[in-house]
Amino acid sequence: MALTQRLEFRQSQSLVMTPQLMQAIKLLQLSNLDLAAFVESELERNPLLERASDSPEPVTADSSGTSSSEGDQAGSLADDGTGDRSGNQDSEPAPEEWMNRDLGSRADIEQTFDSGLENVFPEEPAEAAARTAQDSAPTAFTEWGGGASNDDSYNLEAFVAAEVTLGEHLAEQLAVAVTAPGQRMIGRYLIDLVDDAGYLPPDLGDVGDKLGAGAGDVAAVLAVLQTFDPPGICARNLGECLAIQLREKDRYDPAMQALIEHLELLARRDFAALRRICGVDDEDLAEMIGEIRRLDPKPGLRFGTTRTQTVVPDVYVRPGPDGGWLVELNSDTLPRVLVNQTYYAELSKTIRKDGDKTYFTDCLQNATWLVRALDQRARTILKVATEIVRQQDGFFTHGIAHLRPLNLKVVADAIQMHESTVSRVTANKYVATNRGIFELKYFFTASIASADGGDAHSAEAVRHHIRRLIDAEVPSAVLSDDTIVERLREAGIDIARRTVAKYREALRIPSSVQRRRDKQSLPGGNPGAASAPPPDRSSDVTPA
Repeated sequence: MALTQRLEFRQSQSLVMTPQLMQAIKLLQLSNLDLAAFVESELERNPLLERASDSPEPVTADSSGTSSSEGDQAGSLADDGTGDRSGNQDSEPAPEEWMNRDLGSRADIEQTFDSGLENVFPEEPAEAAARTAQDSAPTAFTEWGGGASNDDSYNLEAFVAAEVTLGEHLAEQLAVAVTAPGQRMIGRYLIDLVDDAGYLPPDLGDVGDKLGAGAGDVAAVLAVLQTFDPPGICARNLGECLAIQLREKDRYDPAMQALIEHLELLARRDFAALRRICGVDDEDLAEMIGEIRRLDPKPGLRFGTTRTQTVVPDVYVRPGPDGGWLVELNSDTLPRVLVNQTYYAELSKTIRKDGDKTYFTDCLQNATWLVRALDQRARTILKVATEIVRQQDGFFTHGIAHLRPLNLKVVADAIQMHESTVSRVTANKYVATNRGIFELKYFFTASIASADGGDAHSAEAVRHHIRRLIDAEVPSAVLSDDTIVERLREAGIDIARRTVAKYREALRIPSSVQRRRDKQSLPGGNPGAASAPPPDRSSDVTPA
């Protein structure tokens, strides 16, 4: 066979991942916070992008999937302003007057706000004269940009006191309690090792080697740190933390010391062994346990700087006037950007270099694709959420017990999309309902067969049923896993015992033996002192 060169024509089909398509896919799976950060970076990089000043009408849809808005373009969450004025494009172009409208300077807005306050709180003539003299007098504070209220650099947050962190609080006490430079160095090093809960690592053997100090010096500084506020700080384990607080209250006697040294027995509610070890009767043991419960196991959290991030829903579901459900996008989480066509037209008349023309042409193309991708993302989220609400109508009407089995394929086939698209849309997206805030993926659950051959049951509904059975049990009749299986089969749910055990462990519910110990009354005959099972809040809070 001879090796020769020849020309051939071949025709084939392939999927080409263009940069625009990759960007659209990336935007689908971003959360609202990540999306806002991405849009901010694009606004800084692309001179043809600008924020839309007006808030559009929220896009809504009923459970049947029909979108509704006031006006033809009320549902448009972003407009690139590139539509053809001849009417060939589907979307109507944004007017240039709207894109380039000036809302006024900061001084104009503040003057309008101040004039409104004057009608409510009239200013005395003497106060007005004093304020005028103060505003007109140049001061050093005004020159620094922080004194004049009409200065653009004025920042109200600059006057808010900063939150004191745990490290700063301990460092202030260290500066007063320790004067030797070497001990202060050791103290600062140990303070840097304290975690948010206020604990030090269990092993501090290498601290002396790193700092060139002896073990005795480290132990002496550690003893000083453990006397700082709040009580129990700088402990190396839970027992040491509780012991420090008990010494502060002068309650660390031999019996209490024995109880602290055997906290694992207290966790297992083995009161008989605790009475024998501590050498006390039922009444004294109950008093000691009550005193331990009043202590703070994590004293450092009083100075915690970690703020809880509130979940902002992407979709709202509200009852409709006709008995259905209205699905509405949260417009506050949707970035609204526009393409400044006027600016591009002006630049096109003055640009002469080919490199500059290419740069601004790419900017126009990227900005247009970004606006369209944002609009398509919003419409896709609304379409998927509407179908989920339609499929899970029983959940929104009656509760978690009526949650149906659902998978990605059912939703994808109903809205004629690919399963991967539905998976990306439901990732990191939340919906606010009349029963709480849930992640969209919460409504996709596995199915469990029915014992009587009827409709299958949702795995989440079965877990809810298991929790209700355990919450309703009494201390004298704690349900075992086999008993729960029998109760569920009587309710028409065919489930195996190992599945019940798996669901129970996922709900963080202990075994029947541990629950029986927990439900028993404490020594002294006080049934109310025993810990009760946690209440069922799965229908009104965001699931973990």
